[in-house]
Amino acid sequence: MEKKDTSRRDFLITGLLASVAVGCSDKNPFVADDQQVTLSGEKVKLLSADGEIIEIDKALLKPVPDLPQVSNSEARKGIAGKKFVMVIDLSRCKNLKKCQQACNHAHFVEDAQNWIKIHPMQDAEHSAPYWQPTTCMHCDEPPCVKVCPVDATFKRQDGIVLIDSDRCVGCRFCMAACPYSTRVFNWEKPELPIEIEKKHYSCETSIPQKKGTVGKCDFCPDMARKGELPHCVSACPNGVFFFGDMYEDSVTNGPETFRFSDLIRDKAGYRLMEDLGTKPSVYYLPPVNRNFKFEDGLKIEEEAKSKS
Repeated sequence: MEKKDTSRRDFLITGLLASVAVGCSDKNPFVADDQQVTLSGEKVKLLSADGEIIEIDKALLKPVPDLPQVSNSEARKGIAGKKFVMVIDLSRCKNLKKCQQACNHAHFVEDAQNWIKIHPMQDAEHSAPYWQPTTCMHCDEPPCVKVCPVDATFKRQDGIVLIDSDRCVGCRFCMAACPYSTRVFNWEKPELPIEIEKKHYSCETSIPQKKGTVGKCDFCPDMARKGELPHCVSACPNGVFFFGDMYEDSVTNGPETFRFSDLIRDKAGYRLMEDLGTKPSVYYLPPVNRNFKFEDGLKIEEEAKSKS
């Protein structure tokens, strides 16, 4: 019986290869048209159309597209049992823009399309100016989600608000609805490495960005799924950003970890435009007892502009 099965298997393989040979084309159906195949000697098992297990050389297989580790349907649900939150300590910001650079690098975002913006702020005429990093607020009541006509912008169970570029039609209703002006529109085709451009779009990594769609800070959910911090948090040398889980009541910037509720209470944490009822997931600590002078960051800003 074993000999019979082996013979049948050999027959199937021979027939499969023979069908290629007698065809009108000399192209191999298992590989890309522009590839010359050198057999590796390593065999892989496949299931034929007749339900038989056959073996072919691994080199004859076409490359499988690089699929996201998490499907977009799963990415839309989020991480169960989590409620992500960010705290930004304004007393520590020097406008180094390391957060911005790390974000751009991780998401292949061009400088003109920054998802993290650092604004010079001054609360009153006689108060001292300070620097304010601004990200998407990942609101609990996000107006952007409510106005999207195609469900491209959505809110997950873990509090993160994301964009599905495969659904986005570029109407920009979400941009008009966002009171924080944290979204950007891809007017031009993004300049991407070929290997990134060919990837299937992932809601969790927000890559690859596409022309005619909206992009924004995504809280790096792919990093959170691995138990790691967002790129902006780990890149900041001054510990400006804290990230964590509200349910665990804990936030960290890596070297330092605090109880979230204590940090907000003891340092008078607040959220931007709370009167709008959007309930942001990003909190700020006031710029008191600052680590750096505003002028230090202003000098960095002016030097960067002179080089560009």
